[in-house]
Amino acid sequence: MTRSGDNAGAFLLDGKQADRIALELLDRAYSYGELRDAASRIAAYLLQIGGRKGDRVALISDNSFFWVTTYLGALRAGLVCVPLPVTVAPNDLAHILQNTEAQIAFVQSGLTRKFARYFAGVHIVTDREAIPLSRVTSQKTFVDVLSKTPPSLDDIVSAGGDDLAALMFTSGSTRTPRGVMVSHGNIIANTESIIQYLHLTERDRIMTVLPFHYCFGTSLLHTHLRAGGSLVIDPRFMYPEKVLERMLETECTGFAGVPSHFQILLRNSSLRKKNFPHLRYVQQAGGHLAPDFIRELRHALPNTEIFVMYGQTEATARLSYLPPEFLDTKLGSIGRGIPGVRLRVVNGAGEDVHPGNVGEIIAEGENVTRGYWRDPEESAVSYRNGKLHTGDLATIDQDGFIYISDRAKDFLKCGGKRISCHQIEDQLLAFGELLEVAVIGVPDEVLGEAVKAFVVPRNGNASGLEERLQGFCKQHVLPQLVPREIVVLQTLPKNSAGKVIKHNLKTL
Repeated sequence: MTRSGDNAGAFLLDGKQADRIALELLDRAYSYGELRDAASRIAAYLLQIGGRKGDRVALISDNSFFWVTTYLGALRAGLVCVPLPVTVAPNDLAHILQNTEAQIAFVQSGLTRKFARYFAGVHIVTDREAIPLSRVTSQKTFVDVLSKTPPSLDDIVSAGGDDLAALMFTSGSTRTPRGVMVSHGNIIANTESIIQYLHLTERDRIMTVLPFHYCFGTSLLHTHLRAGGSLVIDPRFMYPEKVLERMLETECTGFAGVPSHFQILLRNSSLRKKNFPHLRYVQQAGGHLAPDFIRELRHALPNTEIFVMYGQTEATARLSYLPPEFLDTKLGSIGRGIPGVRLRVVNGAGEDVHPGNVGEIIAEGENVTRGYWRDPEESAVSYRNGKLHTGDLATIDQDGFIYISDRAKDFLKCGGKRISCHQIEDQLLAFGELLEVAVIGVPDEVLGEAVKAFVVPRNGNASGLEERLQGFCKQHVLPQLVPREIVVLQTLPKNSAGKVIKHNLKTL
């Protein structure tokens, strides 16, 4: 029999003081009591319309009370949530809905016209009034569901443990989205581990700019709800000063972001000039942040603990972290496995590499997910003998700290040698006029591949930038790695989580 504590929805919400603030949005705050009541009503609604254990529920919305309660309600009812970005391409949405056979969808109202043709035969709930859709099974608003559905009984738990909780879609090597199968047990294990090493308590309040459909963003929701803390949700990162002001107003104790967030804050905001007396910790993950930026971040936030972390959707969210006290002596490292996770760096024969040698990171732990939804071939590549083969290449030092070289597919072959793209990017970012850099390879008759660099100027001034950067490279970069071509952009192409999409650069 499934116990209440095995269900991720119950795990995150149970035992919280009803009047404590859980979510702080721009227009109002929501308590744990309101959150739990709404999630319970959503769960009851899903069961009333015929939802059964394991059925898939699509969720397409920005961060909001609507997103959080529908996600938690689906988990609580034993259905499988399929969170998607509001920027999902129509072709990808069609593929995902067909692949998951989702018969229920919670959708931001402004998207209904754009995606109407894909919701035929689906129960639709929108966050507010929307245009009537002709071929749906039913159409309701969020307010209707909450006002007309009594809450479900707290002791009814239909799923937990190894049962599926969510399908987190991510792009595969073929660019076709693939769904990572995340169980209730995966969420519980990863959440408890992260809370342990971050020392989260009910006093913590995190500024949330990451989207919840992205596993890093979802982990912020999981950990802070479980700890009884609160999340300040602010969608205005295009205006970083407003986010910084909101952090001060709400006395945030935490901030989390991917590299592009920190690059913008450090070079295009007043972060260095402000004092954040309540900011206890910062989380950085979602890609490699150059050491120069980490040094700048430490200087800007001298009284804040900085956690450099590493993870994958296939591991629910988090795999490793570098304790803040090692930032000086182990700069550039992703640290070691989080509590409950064992990381190894192995060669092609599956043997641990010697310090300094390059191998692939493999992971074991209760947070490692079950594979890719209806994709046994891709699952067999990444999941072997209960271990996750990450595809990330790394070295390890004498103390067991891991240093990522690059993604297995993010290398250049220059002059017969494999060169890490992010190492080149780090070297270019040392040129202080740049905000962002992305490097790809282009065919070269002599070298095999030459460097092509896409750069974003720090202050928007591109006049003469290429010549100055070329001069810098000739002094500080190996001759074969000096960019053959430099393209100046206003911004790099990114997904909804703020991560650079290199595939899109190949067409520019």
